[in-house]
Amino acid sequence: MMITRKHVAEKSMPIIDESWWESVLAEEEHHNTHISNRTPSRLDAHREAKTEEANKITPNWVQVRDLYRRDQIVSLKVTGCNRGGLLVEGDALYGFVPFSHLVDMAGQVDMAEREKSMEAYIGRTLRLKVIECVPEDGRIVFSERAAQAEPGKRSELFSSLHSGETVAGTVTNITDFGVFVDLGGVEGLIHISELSWGRVVHPSQVAEIGQKLDVQVLELSPERCRVALSLKRLFANPWLKIGADVSVGQVVPATITSVLSYGAFAKLDLGVEGLIHASEMPIVEGQAVKDIVHEGQQVQVRVLHVDASHQRMGLSMQLDG
Repeated sequence: MMITRKHVAEKSMPIIDESWWESVLAEEEHHNTHISNRTPSRLDAHREAKTEEANKITPNWVQVRDLYRRDQIVSLKVTGCNRGGLLVEGDALYGFVPFSHLVDMAGQVDMAEREKSMEAYIGRTLRLKVIECVPEDGRIVFSERAAQAEPGKRSELFSSLHSGETVAGTVTNITDFGVFVDLGGVEGLIHISELSWGRVVHPSQVAEIGQKLDVQVLELSPERCRVALSLKRLFANPWLKIGADVSVGQVVPATITSVLSYGAFAKLDLGVEGLIHASEMPIVEGQAVKDIVHEGQQVQVRVLHVDASHQRMGLSMQLDG
């Protein structure tokens, strides 16, 4: 894929805390822990058995580093799985493939179906690339998606990418925590917090698999094959000028974006969202919020208060109050 570049004015780029990246694998594993006391499944049995077995294996770190440095493709057998991904191994080599880095798992959100799909991988041989190796933690992470690009492509791309520039990519996967974008051989992640200046309940609200996107490069980590991306930073932050556009007490048009038990969120034309608490709606006894408003509905609201620093705004549908 051809990368297009737009140079941007020099400015201080945000520093991405390392814990931001560390949370990715943790969130994938946490995604299905809502059933904490269920009967152990085959996934759990495979996980426990292979974890115990893997602890007895000493990986060839020279080989692992060489595979990573040369961006080479290796074939490994799937020997187990858990809710976060697959366990793979070969001669003096073993590691983990997150589900978000499996080609056929793109967009798979149903957890029951995911478990079945994970089990179906056991015994298969996959073509993979090492995308992270941390000897001190004994961690080796592989990617099937990265292996779709030719060997050496990663180094070529990392040498051409720069923080602050705008590049073109294609959405390859959407998870609860963000959107993965293929930049032509290297995948970057748009964390959910970088998708929009407004509130995002789920990344699928903003992007879809196969969609072409322009994104801004926030941070590069070649040694860990990571690219932090942003979609929202291609647009001006509406909260920075809200004081000039909206004043407390002003009545403005808005669109209902989300309906909750305690109220509803509504987006103003300038792109920011505010909360209409149930107490600020013309609700009569016996009615619920959903009886008053629905998503997509056009309403008139009064601005009650604005907290631009925390990107919060209170609204009211009681226009005469």
